Amino acid sequence: MSSGVAELSNKVEITDAGPSRKKLAIEIPAGVVTERLEQSFSMAAVNSELPGFRKGRAPRQLIEKRFGAGIRQEAKQQLVAQAYSQAVEQHKLQVIGEPTSPTLEAVEVVPGKPLAFEIEVEVMPVFEVPSLDGIAVKKPTVNVTDEIVDKQLETLRINEGSLESREVSEPGDYITGHAVMTSDKDGTTFYDLHGAVVQVPTADKNGKGMILGVVVEDFAKQFGLPKAGQVATIKVVGPENHEVEALRGVPVTIAFTVDRVDRIIPATNDYLVQMFGLESEEKLREETRKSAEGQLRVRQMTVLRSQVSKHLVENTKIDLPERLTAQQAARTLERRRMELMYRGVSPQDIEMHIAELREDSNKIAQRELRQTFILNKAAEQLGVSVNEGEVNAYIVQMAQSQGARPDQLRQQMIQNNQIPGIVQTIREHKALDAILAKATVTEMDSEEYNALARTGQI
Repeated sequence: MSSGVAELSNKVEITDAGPSRKKLAIEIPAGVVTERLEQSFSMAAVNSELPGFRKGRAPRQLIEKRFGAGIRQEAKQQLVAQAYSQAVEQHKLQVIGEPTSPTLEAVEVVPGKPLAFEIEVEVMPVFEVPSLDGIAVKKPTVNVTDEIVDKQLETLRINEGSLESREVSEPGDYITGHAVMTSDKDGTTFYDLHGAVVQVPTADKNGKGMILGVVVEDFAKQFGLPKAGQVATIKVVGPENHEVEALRGVPVTIAFTVDRVDRIIPATNDYLVQMFGLESEEKLREETRKSAEGQLRVRQMTVLRSQVSKHLVENTKIDLPERLTAQQAARTLERRRMELMYRGVSPQDIEMHIAELREDSNKIAQRELRQTFILNKAAEQLGVSVNEGEVNAYIVQMAQSQGARPDQLRQQMIQNNQIPGIVQTIREHKALDAILAKATVTEMDSEEYNALARTGQI
């Protein structure tokens, strides 16, 4: 822009749009709009090649007729993006989500006229963190019993087991197929997934199952025991905290076309001994005990951190939106997923837990979000940072807990854009550990601790 136009400033009015949300009413001066349009059309004229004209020689009228709509749209996007960024910087807004503007599409950019529009943004709530010193916590002992070792071995045998193809499905079997979820309201397709996998609920599930990340209370009854080639139909209502906002509270139908039915045949202990290159089954149990002890220590640290988090949430006054946005819900679910993977929870149980979290009341979901905001601010106060070595160590621990190769897990997480979630989780853990270093810790037997936890006293 020329120096005269560059000196023109945008008009910005900021108002509250609800808890943790701001509305920005921005007006870009007519002179800025006109000059940006002129620049855009001039650039288009220089670069355009039209029949009958040499490059850069086509008349303005023809450029306007052929490319005008696209040029004006691009100019509007540039003007809006620049004005929004300036407003955020000048007013020091701590934006934590993507901006939204339902009416922006209808706004037209016209030479000689100012460009006025409104944008809403999610911002960091303003609150005070309570004292981080001397928080009282209870620490359960780590006691690896033979029962825990047996259960760990059973899980390992299943994870390393083989698939046996079946003609007819039975409880516990895994069914692979093509799943399509559509809205009963307007026919919108939310998911269309080939290679989807569901498990026929076992007796202890009381008929509850999961499909496409949604918990269905009477899944066994609706899904039945289909064979390959058959179609099972499931009806359910979208979870109120689903990260796809359009799905929330909407009745949907899931059509599942069965491709194959498989049953997991657990590996034998002899197979595991050979696979891990161990000397005997006794050595296998010894190594399994060590692994279980490591996981219990991780869980021990988890319950300590959970007590600190609970104390902070219950003693911090913070206003949040009445309903979680899609971005907030996605962040909350991703944070919980990283926690569960680190603790060694099986992939199947993780997905069920995430599905159940989607079903949880908005009150519980808001508690999760409140905890994220509080820990973020506590980390700032404590000067907590995260380096690459810590991220790599965290991934190694997750890989060991999941029985995966660290390099493959890291690559998978990079592809799925999960590294930022890991960084956030590590930062929260470090903040909690810094607070725990100053806490008042009381040790107690694990059974006594579990009894207190079941009654809600911890």
